[in-house]
Amino acid sequence: MDSVVEDMSPGQLRDRLATQLTGRNWIRTTPVEAAFRAVPRHLFVPDTVTAVEAYEDTVVATKHGQDGTTLSSVSAPWVQAYALEESGIRSGDRVLEVGSGGYNAALLAELTGPHGHVVTVDIDADITTAARSYLDSAGYPHVEVVHGDGERGHQPGAPYDAIIVTVEAGDIPAAWIEQLAPGGRIVVPLRMRTLTRYLTLQHQGDHLAATAALQCGFVAMQGDRSQRARRVPLRGNDIVLLLDDPGEVHADDLAAALTQPRVERWAPVTISGQESDAFESLHLWLSSQPRPFGALAVDREATAGLLDPQDRFTCPTLLTDDSLAYLAMRKNDDTTWQLGAHGFGPHADTLATDLQDLIVTWDCDYRHGSGPEITVHPVDPPPAEPDQLRLTVTRRHTTILTTWPAQGRPR
Repeated sequence: MDSVVEDMSPGQLRDRLATQLTGRNWIRTTPVEAAFRAVPRHLFVPDTVTAVEAYEDTVVATKHGQDGTTLSSVSAPWVQAYALEESGIRSGDRVLEVGSGGYNAALLAELTGPHGHVVTVDIDADITTAARSYLDSAGYPHVEVVHGDGERGHQPGAPYDAIIVTVEAGDIPAAWIEQLAPGGRIVVPLRMRTLTRYLTLQHQGDHLAATAALQCGFVAMQGDRSQRARRVPLRGNDIVLLLDDPGEVHADDLAAALTQPRVERWAPVTISGQESDAFESLHLWLSSQPRPFGALAVDREATAGLLDPQDRFTCPTLLTDDSLAYLAMRKNDDTTWQLGAHGFGPHADTLATDLQDLIVTWDCDYRHGSGPEITVHPVDPPPAEPDQLRLTVTRRHTTILTTWPAQGRPR
């Protein structure tokens, strides 16, 4: 750690963080910048976290489960800035935050000002108790902290000009839609077939349409109706298959597949490490295919020499009952990587070749386009147009559609 940084006061560290986020274009407007310069983030983290650590652009875990998994955290500042900018919050607005902690609610309070109102709700009493204490200590006693199931929103404070969700959701509950004011926005990390996008949703007729989308990762919602992805361990916590699709999974056969030789197929497609938008597009394209699909979460160190997925948290993976193939990449030079597939199991060759072909189709027809349209339908969605590639994710409250342009369908 730079000794100059270590000697900075919390106020200087706060200004340093705001300057960094502005320079990286996560902060784009003066009100959001002012909020980051005003709220003392170091007062919203555990005592074991130093002021320097509190102002790094990283996640700070605030509660763990018995198995060590993170149950609650203060999100990375860059993603908080993104959500605040997307929300379009103005002075005087009423805002609901689903998933509490305190810090983000304080940022929201800075944006809404003295004539606005912020409600933050969380299902975990430990979290809301801590959030109340943090907010009071930091000078935000006017933020309303509610202990309750965020899926129900908070009707007494409705309607809301913005609903900001800071936990991974598998659905858009009816309460959020009902409590959203006309012209309002829901900014939510929505999981669609194991992959999560931070969506900016607005009313469009009888449904919601995404005006922006960013790949991200969040702690999942808790509660009986949370609709989480299924976790299928293939080798303890070192290799876990994440699934959203219904149906039986042959976990033993897939685990056995990993004991067989790895098949590699490399596409004539390269990508720069700076092309984060391209990775997001490719992940979404692969998940949209009408075939068995999941995502691998891998401990790289524990599986070194066996698995080398492109993404260690949610790597797109094609499946059969006894085989799998995931997205991979290998370094070409200092700036580019080649995309391909690693396959395992009796059908590894077929799956890896299929994934290779999908990468080529994406590169030729979809890589440089506007991307798919993402919509959320509380009622039955319209039928797909001829030759239109569309992923349909059916949840308890809504149907989520990812619709790719008809031109460019695989030839």
